[in-house]
Amino acid sequence: MARTRTTKTLAQRIDLNYFKRPTPFQRAKVLLSVVVPLLAIGWIGCRELVRDSRVYSSGPMSEAHAVLEQQCGVCHVGKTGEFSSKATDSACLACHDGPVHHDNEVAAAVRAGATCHAEHRGRIELSAAGDQSCAECHGHLKVASGPGHYAQQINSLEDGHPEFAALREDAKDPGTIKLNHAIHTKPIRQGPNGPMVQLQCEDCHRPAAVNAAWPYGDESYVVAEASYGHEAQPGLPRDTLAAPRPATGRERMQPVRFSTACAGCHLLTFDRRFAEGVPHDKTEIVHGFVVTKFQEYIRNHPEELRVVREPKRDLTGKPIPPDARVLTPSDWVRERTAAAEELLWRKTCKQCHEYAPQGQTVEMTTRYGTEQAALPRISEARATSRWLPHAKFDHDAHRGFSCAGCHAQALTSTETSDVLVPGIANCKTCHAPGAHHAESRCFECHTYHDWGKRKEMKAMFTLPALEHGGR
Repeated sequence: MARTRTTKTLAQRIDLNYFKRPTPFQRAKVLLSVVVPLLAIGWIGCRELVRDSRVYSSGPMSEAHAVLEQQCGVCHVGKTGEFSSKATDSACLACHDGPVHHDNEVAAAVRAGATCHAEHRGRIELSAAGDQSCAECHGHLKVASGPGHYAQQINSLEDGHPEFAALREDAKDPGTIKLNHAIHTKPIRQGPNGPMVQLQCEDCHRPAAVNAAWPYGDESYVVAEASYGHEAQPGLPRDTLAAPRPATGRERMQPVRFSTACAGCHLLTFDRRFAEGVPHDKTEIVHGFVVTKFQEYIRNHPEELRVVREPKRDLTGKPIPPDARVLTPSDWVRERTAAAEELLWRKTCKQCHEYAPQGQTVEMTTRYGTEQAALPRISEARATSRWLPHAKFDHDAHRGFSCAGCHAQALTSTETSDVLVPGIANCKTCHAPGAHHAESRCFECHTYHDWGKRKEMKAMFTLPALEHGGR
């Protein structure tokens, strides 16, 4: 007899208590739910016993604060056994006196330090703030005193940053030294009768900290004490923030000096009787030197008081007979000084300096009495010491690149007024976003806090090793 298959008979084959019996998956869930929390609690307890607070940390701290990773209370305020989630500015100011950005910034622009310098992101450079922090203010810049004189919409180096001020609006170099860079970058004769030489940029332009020998300097001028100062004039108004670190002497080029860069080629000789040149100094110092040298010379060579004019032809072509004169020592010194200074003022000095004849009259006392001398006025040499006053530019960081690579204009510049600072487009060839470019965020060139107004801080903390008894 055949078995009848009905729904009822099939339902009787189903175990209605299957859900009461444990399965491997259910056993694993119970194990994970009980054992793992117990292990976590045990691990946290062990960390607490050894006073290791890293278990509560949001992540490793920056290089500058790595020593404080186990001292959360230094930055985070404790509340009923817990720490606040965010560090406050007051905690930062306990170690860092961060002066404000600009005195005329609007109140809304004063940002919390932890907003720009977020911690617990690993061994990073904490001062490397993102462009977003700067753009929050400089993207639509407003100042308390009204319209500012800076660009008001800058989001990054690539977005909105204007050309450098030194190159805007037909800017001119305010320097007074006449210099043709194009001539000096080509083979040029060293001195009146010297060999042809090829000058290099570093023969004249060097940071102050470089102590290498000067191939075209003159030691006699280097050791001489000049009555004028060597400090360069700023050239551009320096309304900027002081840098956070002290200068190393390699950031900027020092002013070019005659003694170290020019004296080897540009001789200051004034008479065939003397091998040495006049001092590179003020006109009254030069005049006194020339007079003294001629006085000493004629005292040792009195035979030259008899001056004989050699026969020569005048403009009409007629010969002029010899003419002999016997001069007094004072007359001889006066004539020779006038001839020597005519050469110095109108040819030697004028070649590089702005020259105004009969600029001043000085009274000088010599061995022959008191005399008045009409001297020209030589304009003071002015050199711009810092062309980018709002930036932290460092030549030493770029020492691997040739000078002409950035200052290409120097190869063709013929005028003193030419500004040879490379433009912002030149900087962007290297400084740009991406893995294959140099850093281009705002902090690379600009500083935020005015460290010139920093205050001395009182020490508050001990070394971690001392705090834990040297263990």
